[in-house]
Amino acid sequence: MTETHPSTATPPSSSGWSPDSWRRKSVHQDVTYENPEHLKKVLDKLERLPPLVAPGEIEKLKGMLREVAEGKRFLLQGGDCAELFDYCSQEPIQNKLKVLLQMSLILVWGGRTKVVRIARMAGQYAKPRSKPVETIDGVEYTAFRGDNVNGMPLNEREPDPERLLGAYFHSAATVNYVRALLASDFADLHHPESWNLQEGQWSLEHVRNPYTRSEYREMVNQLQDALDFMQTIGAEGDKQATRTVDMFMSHEGLLLEYEARLTRECPVPRRVLDSAPPSPRPAKPSDASDAGSASGTQTKAFYNLGTHFLWIGDRTRQLTGAHVEYFKGIENPIGVKIGPSMRPEEIAPLLDILNPRREVGKVTLITRYGAGKVREYLPKHIAAVAASGHKVVWCCDPMHGNTETTASGLKTRRFDHIVRELSEAFEIHQECGSYLGGVHCELTGDPVTETIGGSMNLVEEDLSTNYQTFCDPRLNYNQSLDIAFLIAKFFKKQHSQ
Repeated sequence: MTETHPSTATPPSSSGWSPDSWRRKSVHQDVTYENPEHLKKVLDKLERLPPLVAPGEIEKLKGMLREVAEGKRFLLQGGDCAELFDYCSQEPIQNKLKVLLQMSLILVWGGRTKVVRIARMAGQYAKPRSKPVETIDGVEYTAFRGDNVNGMPLNEREPDPERLLGAYFHSAATVNYVRALLASDFADLHHPESWNLQEGQWSLEHVRNPYTRSEYREMVNQLQDALDFMQTIGAEGDKQATRTVDMFMSHEGLLLEYEARLTRECPVPRRVLDSAPPSPRPAKPSDASDAGSASGTQTKAFYNLGTHFLWIGDRTRQLTGAHVEYFKGIENPIGVKIGPSMRPEEIAPLLDILNPRREVGKVTLITRYGAGKVREYLPKHIAAVAASGHKVVWCCDPMHGNTETTASGLKTRRFDHIVRELSEAFEIHQECGSYLGGVHCELTGDPVTETIGGSMNLVEEDLSTNYQTFCDPRLNYNQSLDIAFLIAKFFKKQHSQ
């Protein structure tokens, strides 16, 4: 446990919650720092630094996720298992954006569904561990916890508070570059060929099955023909909608010391209040001169302004734990990873704590069971949510329950297992009268060979060709598009019924 110290954050609200009230609870996956004074100095600096995102952006995402919960959109969330500071570079950022844009294009055009795009980036630097230490060559070392805690080299394993500042500045640089790209026609639907990674990064001999490439090219040609036709007859409509997209950032809210310092009390955007949300937020006094309120009061709320969307991991979702305590007080949309260990009777109390106003789509339940286990657990979890009266976003993470280790010691996943879990989830939601509204994948736009199978027909012997992950195995570019086509075909089939 880290040493606690008095907070300089906003005082507790009337509900007893503050960005630091989690300190009264048990902290799982905590980090121990040698020098508490050094940690305090860093945290005080973080508290003074400007936000990375704005409340209006967070509220916009909440509105979109409300539509996902209502079955009107689909959530696409993807990115690295855990980012390295070295990934904060032009090419890796562009490549991740390109693969997410291509996947969303397949879903929009092929599946005829609106898409919410959330990237696992600009903050996904921490990683939970099953054990706090590991033994290497007979010597015990602190486990590598991610670049915002310690370094992978054995001489950098001591947790360093300065890495929290490194996480902030690398996140800020990533967010800034993503904003610049999206503002400069990077996502222009009139030129989707500029998103292509395949020709530049994959030599054709690596693409053993050309079907994905040809299917994607055919779809792009159809889209460009449609846009050209609409432009010719002057019926293109909102041109801005075809030239850029919304791309939101997300990460696991693991290090509460960091998250609390980027949590600020701010006015709720006026347009949100004017739209009459399902449940009113508590009003807090503000300056009487506030132009937005004739009565001299203004609605305020706590936002984590370090990202748009955070989630609680399967290891840190204890009902009386520190992470649930922290997450219950922020206005951001939040996710919760749900695995086989989640008892159905825990779901309603968890949702009541995290979403007491019962906002539609405020909570995303991200299921991760493992292929062959979905039918055992998912129907009971769906029934528990239905009985609770909460309306959540259901999202499938087909990756985390399907990790295995090869005889040579490499962690990998089998693409057919990933597809099986995702397909079973779609089927069961449909059978239960529920809506699977999203997919959550660990993926990269880089030409890695970490997952077996897919349209490239990778086998175990291929893993060493370009095995790059220091954490969990990811889908590469081709395998990511395979997943997008699978989902699009499900929606297409559903539309035809």
